[in-house]
Amino acid sequence: MDWQTTPEDSVPSTMVPGAELGTLGKPPVTGAWRPGDPPGARRFETLGEQFVRGGRIPSVRVAYETWGTLSPAADNAVLVFHALTGDSHVAGPPGPGHRTAGWWGDVVGPGRAIDTDRWFVVAPNMLGGCQGTTGPSSLSPDGVEWGSRFPFVTIRDQVATQLRLADRLGIDRFAAVVGGSMGGMHALEAAITAPERVARLAVLASTAQTTADQIAANSLQRAAIQMDPGYAGGDHHDAEPGEGPHRGLALARRMAMMTYRASDELNGRFARSWQSDVSPLGDDGRFSVESYLDFHGNKFTRRFDAASYVALTQAMDSHDVGAGRGGVAAALARVTARTLVVGVSSDRLFPVEDQHRIAAGVPDTLDGDHAAVITSEFGHDGFLIEHEAVGAHLRRLLD
Repeated sequence: MDWQTTPEDSVPSTMVPGAELGTLGKPPVTGAWRPGDPPGARRFETLGEQFVRGGRIPSVRVAYETWGTLSPAADNAVLVFHALTGDSHVAGPPGPGHRTAGWWGDVVGPGRAIDTDRWFVVAPNMLGGCQGTTGPSSLSPDGVEWGSRFPFVTIRDQVATQLRLADRLGIDRFAAVVGGSMGGMHALEAAITAPERVARLAVLASTAQTTADQIAANSLQRAAIQMDPGYAGGDHHDAEPGEGPHRGLALARRMAMMTYRASDELNGRFARSWQSDVSPLGDDGRFSVESYLDFHGNKFTRRFDAASYVALTQAMDSHDVGAGRGGVAAALARVTARTLVVGVSSDRLFPVEDQHRIAAGVPDTLDGDHAAVITSEFGHDGFLIEHEAVGAHLRRLLD
């Protein structure tokens, strides 16, 4: 079915046919990938012990995917970081192990902006996630899911894991590091943590420091999950299908989509239309936009884990490149990579002012003190949807 194959982040908002609204079935306790599930295109590396902000993880496993061929000199590697609800499946069809098609398939591939005939592309799943890298839904050393015991991790902790993976793959220096949204946080942090390892940098629709407004949005989404009795404090993984925290997770996703999409798009595509002939004005009907948000919130529970959502939004809240480095300006000045910064005109999650701040602080940028801005009606998700414009900017950096 279509809900299994199309990542809604990567397409414009659309009306949901009434026939599809009841097709999802009973929600699983978690949408996490687990050992024993088909691996799909994932590869795995076990990196051993890692200390993170909240404690110690005795053994970290990283799931990742690659495209292209690493050159003998290992000088053609491009590291691509995914956003909060993305994963390592940047390009490729859906299938066993991958519930949706690649989220950037029009950007990464042969002849694409990130040309896999030229570049060796590596995309890891982030620490704390739920698609193969160690996170709350992973088994701890005692054979039970980490759940509420999973330690607090920061963006810096996650980047440390990703750089350890690069060491394991024999990559000392990346030709480019690319990321959007939360992935842009990782990309920027990597270029500051290890400037000698990043030749080019692309930061899309992201920020150098999460703001109070962004933290507030994350806190509301976490509250929706944590107030669901099925969440059980994060220790929900042994519940039966339909008894997990799917209501809270779906509500968190609905809230998030209101920050990912722009009001002009929602108004233009849905207006005040009804989902059916039944009136939403005192009867049992619904507005079309309500059904859209509800449907995609329910879809989301099939591919994500509630405890990972809590852990990853907390990591986003930790993001501040200037912490312990003398402030944001001093941290950005450490970047030595040739840098592309891109914003989306209608982004209300990470407004373009956030990207202008990054561009103004990084010494070597393609567009001086201001970010390049893509004009789009799609809001924050424009960096996933506006493939042609995004690709044109990436070509400027890579060609």
